[in-house]
Amino acid sequence: MDKIYDVVILGGGPAGLSAALYAGRARLSTLLIERAQDGGQIAITDSIENYPGQIVEGESGKSLVARMAEQVAKFGAERTSDAIVSVDLAGDVKKLVGNRGGEYYARTVIIATGAHPKPIGCENEGKYIGKGISFCATCDANFFEDLEVYVVGGGDSAVEEAMYLTKFARKVTLIHRRDTLRAAKSIQEKAFQNEKMSFLWNTVVVKVDGDELLSSMTVRNTVTGEETLIEADEDDGIFGLFGFIGYSPNSKLFEGVLDMESGYIRTDADMHTNVPGVFAAGDIRIKSLRQVVTAAADGAIAATQAEKYLNH
Repeated sequence: MDKIYDVVILGGGPAGLSAALYAGRARLSTLLIERAQDGGQIAITDSIENYPGQIVEGESGKSLVARMAEQVAKFGAERTSDAIVSVDLAGDVKKLVGNRGGEYYARTVIIATGAHPKPIGCENEGKYIGKGISFCATCDANFFEDLEVYVVGGGDSAVEEAMYLTKFARKVTLIHRRDTLRAAKSIQEKAFQNEKMSFLWNTVVVKVDGDELLSSMTVRNTVTGEETLIEADEDDGIFGLFGFIGYSPNSKLFEGVLDMESGYIRTDADMHTNVPGVFAAGDIRIKSLRQVVTAAADGAIAATQAEKYLNH
């Protein structure tokens, strides 16, 4: 059998990094497994303004995560890049299998796999992802310099991302299925005052089209049922379509193993799942507020509880 860690942490976002920091400081043998880049959703956030005690005013998610990762390394947590494809969480020693054939063993597991953007839900959507459709303004805004951009959604993230896109795009139109936004009033006020922004109320995108790149879409009025074709400006030949309508938890791996609700893992206040020695932290679990600060707190609690579990 390979090395048995005290704790294996799945996910390198704020929850996973916080858990690794606390586990490392507690002198637990710790392995953090991340399949892509550190940070999860926060890594693609252009500006953070509400993380307590942040060093830089409005710093980027990437810079904050980089400092978290440095702390993790300082306290000795091991790191590996892999995607876990199967788990056996029963018994005193948990087994996780990666898609590269690697097997990982641990006495406790902290699940911090986060969530991913929900699709817009229109016809041909998959064909144009990366070719006009995006789910990350900070990643792709510069591709739409001086072009027209449409944003689907009505919550905080949708409106904030739309305002960010106005720094690059010639015009940004927010498409919302209702006649009022769900975003915080303070965010709405800024959006309504932004001269580059306009709004399509009671509207959903039903189809996208184009040659190689996105150049047209069909929208439907949710009240009248009337459909309208929107085409790119002839001189542009393309427009951007960004989706910000929520997230889906990355929990498929744990279906039938852990108690869930709408795909989110159920835990108590101390991050315990229904399986002894298995904890969940961050956006993957059922919670009322999904922010960097709450994810970091979850990770700290999960690691502390894992230590208590190991010492009981």
